[in-house]
Parts: sequence; structure tokens; C-alpha cells
Amino acid sequence: MDRFDFQTIEPTRYVFLTGKGGVGKTSTASSLALTLADRGKRVLLVSTDPASNLQDVFEMELDETPRTVPGTALSIANFDPEEAAKQYMERMVGPYRGVLPDVAIQSMEEQLSGACTVEIAAFDQFTELLTSEQARVAYDHVIFDTAPTGHTLRLLTLPSAWDEFLETNTTGASCLGPLAGLADKQNQYKQAVETLSNGAETTLLLVARPEVSTLVEAARAATELHAIGIERMQLVINGVVAFDEGTDRYTKRFIERQQQALGELPEAVAHLETFTLPYAYENLVGVPALRRWVNGETVSIPDKTYDASRYGSIDMLVDAMEADGPNVVMTMGKGGVGKTTLASLIAVALSERGHAVHLTTTDPAAHVAFTIGEDVPSTFTVDAIDPKVEIEKYRMDVFREAGEMTDEQRLMLEEDLRSPCTEEIAVFRAFASQVAKAKDRFVVIDTAPTGHTLLLLDATESYHRELERSTGIVPEAVRDLLPKLRDPKQTHVVITTLPEATPVYEAERLVVDLKRAEIHPFAWVVNQSFTPLDVTSTLLTAKVASETQWLDRVSKQPRPTLLSWQEQLPVGYPALSQLLKEEVK
Repeated sequence: MDRFDFQTIEPTRYVFLTGKGGVGKTSTASSLALTLADRGKRVLLVSTDPASNLQDVFEMELDETPRTVPGTALSIANFDPEEAAKQYMERMVGPYRGVLPDVAIQSMEEQLSGACTVEIAAFDQFTELLTSEQARVAYDHVIFDTAPTGHTLRLLTLPSAWDEFLETNTTGASCLGPLAGLADKQNQYKQAVETLSNGAETTLLLVARPEVSTLVEAARAATELHAIGIERMQLVINGVVAFDEGTDRYTKRFIERQQQALGELPEAVAHLETFTLPYAYENLVGVPALRRWVNGETVSIPDKTYDASRYGSIDMLVDAMEADGPNVVMTMGKGGVGKTTLASLIAVALSERGHAVHLTTTDPAAHVAFTIGEDVPSTFTVDAIDPKVEIEKYRMDVFREAGEMTDEQRLMLEEDLRSPCTEEIAVFRAFASQVAKAKDRFVVIDTAPTGHTLLLLDATESYHRELERSTGIVPEAVRDLLPKLRDPKQTHVVITTLPEATPVYEAERLVVDLKRAEIHPFAWVVNQSFTPLDVTSTLLTAKVASETQWLDRVSKQPRPTLLSWQEQLPVGYPALSQLLKEEVK
């Protein structure tokens, strides 16, 4: 694998960067854009990520208007999809204010408050830039620092989806509300599709770390992007450390894991042109730091230590859970932060104290059965919710309840059931049945519904009662469930993150979402921290120093808990039990 050489690369006019949260997309995009500008190119760097820290990297306030970075020729802009989504929502809902009852307006607003609307708004912004003749004349390169993979995939597939939808839609409605206002943009969407599929104009950089989870995510992205006609893709593996940097046992194991991941690339990306980027020994904030990283300059490592005494342990966390008796525990957070391991660890801790425990997941990518293994007590049960199965059950129930319909009514109902909200509601119904098991046991759930899902169900039920509109079925058990989820004695929400910028920012956004549904975190757990370990290498000393500001930020949250980085990932009930004993020491 060759090193990604910012100084010699000749990229296409449009470059998209995508990958799992926290892999270094913004740092890579910023370094590429800055270096191209330093080489005399006219470059615009744009973030379409609602969790972007682009303005932090360049230490300046940003909005959708391009601004020149002081001391450079680089122009940057930060699109705000959430603000755009608010404007989009008002365009959709505004005409009905004063016409429909307030409860109906509230329901429409909640249905338009989810991630799908944000993506539509971001899509609208980015296609305008992608097809702008003015931008084509003004810039040699436009680099998009996009959002994490799942968001980006839907963002990039929307041109095809909306093009097809607008040609076939006759009802003027969907889960996003009336779409008549989008019809006049069909030509813009078609042009966007052509540009994205044109390898001479567009390159997509799949950014990953030398870690199995991020490489698997890159492989999934490559497969889905290939399926929608995007051919020109390259893999950039960020944060690779040299063999000779290992001076303590943790560093050596850290590097061994990297090399193992690099040697076992998933098949979907193994054939791609692949580049590596070195580990950054300082926070890549500010133009000088970006230039030092690009040029491979040696940097001094600050001698920082952090007093972790303000953090508790898993043992202390479980003490507090146990005091409330059998209840629901939900681990929540973005992908790759260790929710599955944490959920399994909490479940084992409760089991070891003699409690009956049920461990389950609503995440189709989670592997709780593998993590917990088969060697479990008779009072310990494990299962998983399959979203595909639950969606089909939900669809069948909806059509059965709806009864006889006209062809137009059926088309509208089928359209509603194709929405992203359908999966949320279908999985939530299964989630409700899992929570009901908490009467005589602890129910530990890896990944729970978002605040948007909870409010959507609440609002949708009110909407049905008010307008007698049978577009979905919300069982009585689900309505009764919301008070239980809002009761801190009956439900314990554990926010999971890493001691890094992106995971912490994303966790904070998740908390805001939950608060809308009147649900508040019981605890925060920072996973995979090197701070508690006795490290001596330059590499991990730098890593500990970089963790300080994020540990300090999370320490102000409820019941902050710290889990150290593990040399061997714990797999199986016995291994998790042993880890608990070591953490107590």
C-alpha cells in the first residue's frame, strides 16, 4: 500500500469522502483541500455533515457562504442540514397551518423532524452545488467532507430515488409530506446522477482506520455505491503506525491489531486502489498543524496526565442499576463505540450478582450472541430483533387493519410503508415486547429507539385518534410503554462513546434527541480509553494527551464511567466476567 501523497495527487473535479464516524474524514478532506490550494489550485471545501467539526479544524465561524481561510487560498463552507431541514419542514407544513387541527400539525412536524428530512435538505444543498455552473467556473476542485457512511449512502442514492419517485408519484404525498415543490428539480437531480457516476469527474474516497469495524463499514459502502453506479472509488486507511514504534506491551498489541486488520481487507475493498495515512501525533486543528501532518514533520508531545478519579467503574454503575430492582438498561451511541460489548458486560455483571437477565439487540449489525457466547447460566437468555422480519409483520398488520381500499388509497398506503419511519415503528413494536420482559428480570438492550422514534409514535397515535387515519398500527402496549421509558427508576439509558471528538459530539446530539422525548441519560460510559493504562511509547503518550479534553467534557455528564482499552477483545461470558474482575481491581 502506498502512502497517500497530498503533494502529488491530481484528483478529479469532485471528491467525496465517506466512512464511519471518527475515522478522520474531516482531517483528510481538510488536508487535501489545503494542500491543493497551496499548490495553486482553486479549491472549495464543503461539509454536508450535521455533526461536522470543520469550523473547529480551521478555527473560524462558517455557514453556507464560502469564505477564504486566512493565510491561504482555500475557500470553505459548512452547510447546515438541520437549518435547511427546518426551512424544508416549514415549506411542507406551512400551508396547512390554520387548516388542519393543531394535533395534526404537531404530528406532521414530528414526522418531518427525523434524519430523513435532514438528508433531503442536505441532498438539496449539495446537488445545487454539484450542478452549479457558477461553481464549475469558479473552482478547479470541490471537496465534500460528507457525513458518516449510512448518511452518505442515502444522500448519494437520493438522486436516483427521487428521479424515479417524481416520475411515478401521483398522490403528491409521502412520509416527507407533499413533494410537489421538488418536481421542478428533476433536471438538477438527473445531472447530479450523471456527475456522480462519471469517473472522469467524481472520485469517492472511502476513509477507514486500520480496524476491522471501519474496514467492514468501508466494504459495505463500496458494495452499495457500486450498485448505484459509482465506479471510481479509492480506499484511504488513516492512522497507520509503523512497526518500530512499539515500546510497551499496549503499543505493541495496538500495532499488531492494525497489521492484522490491514492483512485481512474485506473482499469488497481488497481490489480498490488503497493508500495509507500516518498516525497524527497532535490534534489536527489549525492550518499549521495540517501542514505539519502533510509534510511529515516531527511534533512535540505534550506531557499531560489526567485525573480519572472523577470517573466511576462498571461495578459502581451496576450498583446503582441494581438498587432500582429489575428494570430496562439501554446502551445507546453511534456505530463503532462498543455498545454491544458494553451491553454484554452490564448483562454479565448483573447475572454474576444472581439476577435473571435477558440480553437483546435492535441493531442488525450487532453480534450479541457471538459476544456473549453459549457458556451462560440458565437464568441468562439472549436473542435479537430482525428488522426485516418485523417490517414484514408490520406491513401485513397495517393492510389487514386497513381493510378494503381504493387503488389510490392502497398506493398511498404502500408509499407510506416505504418510508424510513416504517422500519423505526416496526422495530419499536418488537422492542416494546422485549421491554415487557423486565417484570421479573433485567432486560439489557443493545441500541434503543431514538427520541424521534418515540415522539413519532406518540404523535402518530394522537394523529390517528384525531383524524381516524389508519396508516399504521400502534398497539396499546406501545402507548403504555412511553411512561415506563421516561421513568428513570424503570429505564436506565447508558450513553456510550469514545474519548475522541466525533463520538463525543454525536453522543451529545443523541442526548438532545432523547430529551425531546423526555428521556434523560442515566450514565455516560467512555470506552477504549488509554488514560488508565501505564503507557510509555510516543504513540500512546500522544493518545492519552489527546483524550484529556474529551474526558473532561464527559466528566460533567451523569455517572461518568471509564473503560480502559483492552489488549484482547473480550468474547464469551467467562471472558467478560474476568474483565469485570480486572476492572474492579
